[in-house]
Amino acid sequence: MLTPNSLYPGARVALVAPASAVPEDRLQPAIDAVKALELEPVVFPSCYYVNRHGYFAADDAQRSKDIQDAFADTDIQGVICIRGGYGAHRILPLLNLRDIARHPKLFAGYSDVTALHTAFNQVCRFVTYHTPMPSTEWYQGLDEYTSTYLRRALFGALTGPMPLLPEVEALAPGKAKGTLCGGNLSLLRDSLGTPWEIDTRGKILFLEDVDEKTYRIDGMLTQLRNAGKFDDCAGVLLGAWANCEPEHPDRALTLEEIIRETVLPSGKPVLSALPAGHVLPTMSLPMGAVVEMDADEKTLEVCV
Repeated sequence: MLTPNSLYPGARVALVAPASAVPEDRLQPAIDAVKALELEPVVFPSCYYVNRHGYFAADDAQRSKDIQDAFADTDIQGVICIRGGYGAHRILPLLNLRDIARHPKLFAGYSDVTALHTAFNQVCRFVTYHTPMPSTEWYQGLDEYTSTYLRRALFGALTGPMPLLPEVEALAPGKAKGTLCGGNLSLLRDSLGTPWEIDTRGKILFLEDVDEKTYRIDGMLTQLRNAGKFDDCAGVLLGAWANCEPEHPDRALTLEEIIRETVLPSGKPVLSALPAGHVLPTMSLPMGAVVEMDADEKTLEVCV
């Protein structure tokens, strides 16, 4: 697995919107937030609200073209997704992944961007970064924990020990080492049965989600379980479940009960409440890199 070159002060970075549209009032603050990191943003057409297509930032052709052009442009050193939302998986058939693999660059984003992380990791064979995004977190200012992890991801220091927050807990004991994969649960569920299906064999599987009823979390975890993804993986990291509430609190399983019944029977080590996903503070994660987890000691390390 190739790790693309890190960014540096003055590096030109493409801002692309592979899924939902950027609200008009957030574009300039997002650009300013990128400049504050001493990066030079190059704003691609999908970022402009005028180009929106229904609930998408632009039509599939334009969004895929922006991704393709950003990787092909030799004057651009990195590609940063300005926001997530919905729709990144729609553009996968339109991407020339073989050509993107010939021009690996630092690629960052999360949430709906999970579809692209999986394709770039598994097909293009380069490391990508699960990070907060300019128009959804950066523009409003970042806490020290989040900012430190973001800078480590962008500027090449996301290796070695990954300090976690005290809230992290072990749901199942043990140690595991493997390539980090995963991201947003709903996108991983949607990958099943496609050419870009998540491959968890021998890997550390990271999962998070937002704004889902707990019965839907149950359904998606059950689908991954039935597809053998928990049996195949070496370990599981569970991130934030922001605003994931039961539809009927008086007759619902808790999230912990759902996880214990769908994930834990695989017998793999499980760390829960990782500060990653739709939550602040949040850590950045190197998708496709080899990591080592120790549920007994509640530690996570990126192997060099």
